[in-house]
Amino acid sequence: MTDYFQGNFPLQSVPLTKSAVISHGQTEEASEKLAATIAVAASDRKAGEILLLKVAEVSYLADYFVMMTGYSKVQVRAIAQAIEGKVETELQRRPLRTEGKVEGSWVLQDYGDVIVHIMMPKEREFYNLEAFWIHAERIPLPESDEGEGKPT
Repeated sequence: MTDYFQGNFPLQSVPLTKSAVISHGQTEEASEKLAATIAVAASDRKAGEILLLKVAEVSYLADYFVMMTGYSKVQVRAIAQAIEGKVETELQRRPLRTEGKVEGSWVLQDYGDVIVHIMMPKEREFYNLEAFWIHAERIPLPESDEGEGKPT
């Protein structure tokens, strides 16, 4: 009999902690920091209409969703790459799963506690995820370090 999971989980995607016991407050704080880091990385790559939603109270899927618009397939991929780089550098985390990078019209990055949607305007308007998660709390966005690519 084989195991149901056959080693498809990259070990790098799980954050390393000094203690095996993490309180709820610490995990919530870590999720918020991850979401903010993602928003700043997206802003630095000139992502438009960045939206940070706290969905923990209305969904079991994640604690936060970060949604944004890229205005070309190249920009969508560049935003995804910038997010991965910044999160790995600052928080030593990689996404559990990434989907849509090849197509470039909608990239989804799943960090477990934070899910990132980078969409072209057409996809964002058609799927209208903001309306689906209307009951989620909207979180104010952090300012970019460079002060240029400010979220809208």
